Amino acid sequence: MSVLLVEDDLSIAIVITAALEAEGFCVVHCQSIAERDRLLEEGPYQALVTDVMLPDGDGIETIDRVRALHPALPIVIVSAQNTLDTAVRATDTGAFEYFPKPFDIDELARTVRQAAGAGQGTAVEGEEPLGDGLPLVGRSTAMQTVFRMITRVLRNDLTVLILGESGTGKELVAEAVHNLGHRRAGPFIAVNTAAIPAELIESELFGHEKGAFTGAVARHVGKFEQAAGGTLFLDEIGDMPMQAQTRLLRALQSGTVRRVGGREEIRLDVRIIAATNKDLEPEIAAGRFREDLYYRLNVVPILMPPLRDRRDDIDVLARHFLQHAANEGLPRRQLTSEAAELLSRQPWRGNVRELKNFIYRLALLAREDAIDPESIQSLLAAETPAVPEEDSGDIAQAVTRWLALEKPANGTIYQAAAAAFERPLFAEVLKETGGNQLRAAQALGINRNTLRKRLSELALDPEEFVRRS
Repeated sequence: MSVLLVEDDLSIAIVITAALEAEGFCVVHCQSIAERDRLLEEGPYQALVTDVMLPDGDGIETIDRVRALHPALPIVIVSAQNTLDTAVRATDTGAFEYFPKPFDIDELARTVRQAAGAGQGTAVEGEEPLGDGLPLVGRSTAMQTVFRMITRVLRNDLTVLILGESGTGKELVAEAVHNLGHRRAGPFIAVNTAAIPAELIESELFGHEKGAFTGAVARHVGKFEQAAGGTLFLDEIGDMPMQAQTRLLRALQSGTVRRVGGREEIRLDVRIIAATNKDLEPEIAAGRFREDLYYRLNVVPILMPPLRDRRDDIDVLARHFLQHAANEGLPRRQLTSEAAELLSRQPWRGNVRELKNFIYRLALLAREDAIDPESIQSLLAAETPAVPEEDSGDIAQAVTRWLALEKPANGTIYQAAAAAFERPLFAEVLKETGGNQLRAAQALGINRNTLRKRLSELALDPEEFVRRS
């Protein structure tokens, strides 16, 4: 089924498109009334979603032209003009529904699905599964900011630097910039610069000529040349060796590369997107990252928020991953609202990647199709690592082991460590006090209301620690 979307704000259009594609629609997007009328003449649509204030006129005032062509076409109107007059005018057109901005994107998607079903004379029953949509999922304010930044770089070749902790989805942002941008017909080449041995990174990026070094038995085309006409994504740029940083800087400055052992300057036709989970300014101060390269890369910064700063997205992400798990052959599961609430309170120090892996395991191991809080708590308890007896009294060793395993990003170590330490600490105190919150608060030296709030946020139930005879 096809939906025509008329929206001149690209950031809003991306979010609506993702939501409607998740409902199984093919979305055709345009930004003006003139484009709308042309597209309506060219093909059938099951629904029309239109903004009101468009570059070439008022979307409501021209609805009569739509009705003349397609009298039965369901129309859903969205508008930032949140006045009674706009609502009345939208109703007078016979619109299926009217949504003032900001609106609930899930409700909009469900309404369009209902409208399309009504327009075809068919009933729409049950809850349709989420589809792929766009690679990025989120309706939080933090993710709306990311979406808006993405739309600003789609029609140009400005260098983008994506910043954020491990697991936040930096490569997905790079893919979205490429796949939605004007270079989408070209290749998308991703390189994890941290995974390439230092002695090979220049050859991998810039290529080499036959005989350039021992083992160079043939000419090798580097990633820059492979990405010609498209996008080169340099992941973990903060771990690139200094010598390779110098070569990269020269390539960005000159717009050319030279293969190792070669003499020919090869003109570049590629967009550069870089990403790192490191805070590069301390790296510059420590002499591990070139300041001039930083400014070359940091033309348009996009900051990916950690999952703890976008908890409103955890529910939709979890359902999204459950659908993907089912598409990959795992049992089809549903998430109860109570289970979704429990998921939203977990720390998710590994961010979206950790949540995705957990949901996949949950889909595999849950005993019922409807996942409830008990299923989640059982899996969480099973995955909580036990502290070896020899280390049980040595906090220093525990901290050392935690840092080595978790590898929190610079600038987040204290916050991440506090979150990791707090839950087992509170659990132990509750165990010692038999679940008595007043005594636990006194032992911890904090207010009882503060304790209750933190217990809720950490998904700790004092009842589990009550001593029963």
